[in-house]
Formats: sequence, C-alpha cells, structure tokens
Amino acid sequence: MIPLSVLDLVPVREGFEVSDALAEAGALANAAEDAGYKRFWVAEHHATPGIAGGATAVVLAHIGHCTSTIRIGAGGIMLPNHNPFVIAEQFGALDGLFPGRVDLGLGRAPGAAPILGQALRKDLARASEYFPQDVVELRAMLTGDIDLPITATPGLGAKVELWMLGSSLFGAQLAAQLGMPYAFASHFAPEHLDAALATYREQFRPSAYLDKPHAMAAMTVICAESDAEAELLATSQDQSFVRLRSGDPGKLPPPVPGFRESLDMGGQAMLERLGIARAVGSPQTVADRITRFVERTKADEIIVSGATYDPLARQESLRLTIAALGA
Repeated sequence: MIPLSVLDLVPVREGFEVSDALAEAGALANAAEDAGYKRFWVAEHHATPGIAGGATAVVLAHIGHCTSTIRIGAGGIMLPNHNPFVIAEQFGALDGLFPGRVDLGLGRAPGAAPILGQALRKDLARASEYFPQDVVELRAMLTGDIDLPITATPGLGAKVELWMLGSSLFGAQLAAQLGMPYAFASHFAPEHLDAALATYREQFRPSAYLDKPHAMAAMTVICAESDAEAELLATSQDQSFVRLRSGDPGKLPPPVPGFRESLDMGGQAMLERLGIARAVGSPQTVADRITRFVERTKADEIIVSGATYDPLARQESLRLTIAALGA
C-alpha cells in the first residue's frame, strides 16, 4: 500500500477556541499514529480566524508530545515570512526534542493576505525572489555542507528531512534542481499537478540527500460509513473554502445538508475544480478514488487533508481510509 500521511490546518470550529483546536490536533495526530499514517504535517497560515497553526514550530512541539513514533512536520513553513537562521534554530530544537521524526516542508507563498508583510515588517514580494537562495542557506545551516560565517545552535547536525512544497512549476523545478523530495498541493490547486510532477521527474538531479525523485500529492479525503454521510461531513470544509475564496474567512462551520446545491454556478464550479484530488465517500468509494489518483499521478506518497466539524468524525475518517486501502 502507498504510504499515507496527514495534513492538518488545526481548524478552529464555530463555538470553540484556539485551545480546543490545539487539543483536537493532538488527539488527531495520536489517532493517525495509531492507525499507521507515516507523517503528520501542520501548515503555516496567518490572520485566519478558523486556522490555529500559524506558530507552526510551537504547534509541532505540542504534536510531538502527543505522539511517539509518527513523523511530524511543517507542510509547510512559508520561508519568505522568516529568515533561514531562525527556522534552522526552531527545527533544530524540534529535532532535539523528537530525534529522527522531524520534517520541514518549505513553501514560497506568504500564507495570508498581502497585509501580512506589513505585520511582519517585510517586503514579501522581494523576499520571495530570494527563496531559492534561502532554501540553500537553510539546508546548509542544518547539514554544514556549505561553510557559513555563523552556526545555528540548535540546528547544525539536526536530522531534519527537508521537502519542497509547490502548487506550480516553480517549486517542481527548484526541488528537481536541489535534489529534494517534492510535495504538491493538489488538494487546492489541482490544475498544474500533472505538469509539475512531470517537470520534477524529468529535471531531477540526484543529491547527497535523495538519489531519485520522490513525490507526494495531497488529496481531500473524508471517509464515513456511507457516501451520503461523508458528503454531509465534507460540507463544513466546502463552506470554509467558498468563504475563503470570497474574502470572508471564518471559523469552521457545522455541516449543512445540500450546501453545494445551494450555491450559484460560480460557487459550484469553484468546488468542482477540486474534484481531481478529492475522495469523499464510503470506504469503497474512497479506496477507488485514491487508487485511481495514484495510478494517474504515480505519486510515491499521498497526504490527506479535509476538516470535519466533529473532530471524532475526522479521526474515524483516518481509520476507515487506511483500512479501506488494505493496511
């Protein structure tokens, strides 16, 4: 069976607070570990009321203490928001706490609206131009493969597994050039999936860290006992996505029967475009859709996203999904 991992945005539900979201993320990570998932990643997002993972390294320390064997990591850190030295220290510290378990996925997008640059006191457009250089510098701070004038402590010598993230061809080309594993955000940007994976594999150059291409693709996966139950659970995420794209993000709402049918044609089209990387339904439906997706993409790993208003429903979704695929 293809390795499965989990991507969590640490959703804050309507009627609940950040403290609840963090507790639920820890419980979800524990359930993922028990079910046999390979990794549990948290994504960096900012200034969004319904997402509590902004301080990603801090959240990962919490996740690490809730688990014992599953790999934990950032999916990802948006490097233009930071400087490489600070990230090297943070993830060096995480490796010290949870040796051999830490992943660091690096992305180029800011993870928030343009006003974030003002809050961070950074020109994010300019910072994005230095992204390739910053990736190389960060890797050197962890590995020591380039002689630098300053040593990150913690950081240097940390056994952190570095990944390149992407939703376009840029990340695929850079991952190939640097010989890094590559994770594509097909759960929200499926249009460039096939071209990005082809580019990554065709242009890949072996490195000291990876001898051949290794690609992970993201899917929205919500599994329940029946197709109807899973589709109802998925309406919470559907609502959040539509609100986000409409410029009105909020906390994760309860499910709403018939939500998709209530949308205008533009809203329905917005959700339909995500169907390429979506597996929502009964165990058989989910297994069939993931299997077809893997056959099409030849992905080496799948990372599953998909929030539910009931946190226990998502734990059950993880268990049903991995069981359906024959774990």
